[in-house]
Amino acid sequence: MDNPFVTKGYAGAEYFCDRVKETSQLVELTINGNNMALISPRRVGKTDLIHHLFQQPEIKERYYTFHIDIYATSTLRDFVNVFGRAILDELKPKGRAVWEGFLGMLRSLRSEITYDVNNFPTWSLGLGDIEYPATTLDEIFEYLSHADKPCLVAIDEFQQIAKYSDSPNIEATLRTYIQRCINATFIFAGSKRHLMGEIFTSPSRPFYQSVLIMNLKPIPVDKYTVFAQTLFEKYGKSIDAPVVAEIYHRFDAVTSCVQRLLNVLFLKTLPNQHCTIDMIDNAVTYILDMFSETYSDLIDKIPEKQREVFVAIAKEGRVKGLTSKSFVKKHHLQTVSVVTAAVRGLLEKDFITQDKGEYMVYDPFFALWIQQNYQ
Repeated sequence: MDNPFVTKGYAGAEYFCDRVKETSQLVELTINGNNMALISPRRVGKTDLIHHLFQQPEIKERYYTFHIDIYATSTLRDFVNVFGRAILDELKPKGRAVWEGFLGMLRSLRSEITYDVNNFPTWSLGLGDIEYPATTLDEIFEYLSHADKPCLVAIDEFQQIAKYSDSPNIEATLRTYIQRCINATFIFAGSKRHLMGEIFTSPSRPFYQSVLIMNLKPIPVDKYTVFAQTLFEKYGKSIDAPVVAEIYHRFDAVTSCVQRLLNVLFLKTLPNQHCTIDMIDNAVTYILDMFSETYSDLIDKIPEKQREVFVAIAKEGRVKGLTSKSFVKKHHLQTVSVVTAAVRGLLEKDFITQDKGEYMVYDPFFALWIQQNYQ
């Protein structure tokens, strides 16, 4: 690998920073049959942690592992489509007998599954092809219950199910299936703390007290420093510890931002050379230049009232009293009610996020670009 600081996907344990304690806990809880909720802000690394868990010998050798990302789903039909495709894609490399065992359960879709020139099944279904999603969901859980190995199912961005307008009882339905499915263990991962909290800690919701909850915190700076220095040295380069600490704190310990900056700093450091703290600003500029056109297009597409609030939040960095008169007056916004409506829209579109009452731009690089371009 030319650059060990991976910015997309999981590349293996060698390029995965720390999470030793969390991985050990997840392995232990999984093999003891516990369903779990894994909660963290986006970009802190929960998805990579799930894939790292799947690669642990105790899991890889014993379980079928399925990662189901439902971030882009909005209906039960979407959910079933993503769920079924993920299972088939994971089973195909394991041999004909394995994937035939799954397809044999999908009686409602048997005529819709196609095969390629090598006679491998392809999940090429459109949403309209899943005529009875509730029936297909029942068949998927029937497979999980009768698979020839235990199954570990991680459903990413699980809070999306609360938005399924066509399925108001989806939480109760899934809870019932999961309770009965003793051959499978589930991890429900989510990035919106308040929504995940409502699903799993509210006494009125079906999933109340049904899981153990792990709140994923940022990787400690000392762990990231050792990780970065080790990889630089492996490739015949070096980096000062204060460099790692500076980018870690400047970008609020957001794993994806730290990783991207280390990627750029690595490529800008020549073989047998030393990465110093005065290289950080150039690396940040390099990244912002690459994304400048994207950010410009995005900001233009945000409705005017939402854009004004978005820019104000970006300029502040973190905002606690978002609807306070002082914040509204300082940034020349309209009424508090207008700001409240704008915030709701920005949250729905994931332009901003909130944590413990504080609001911030979801992408720290986007916030920095705003600060530099909107005075």
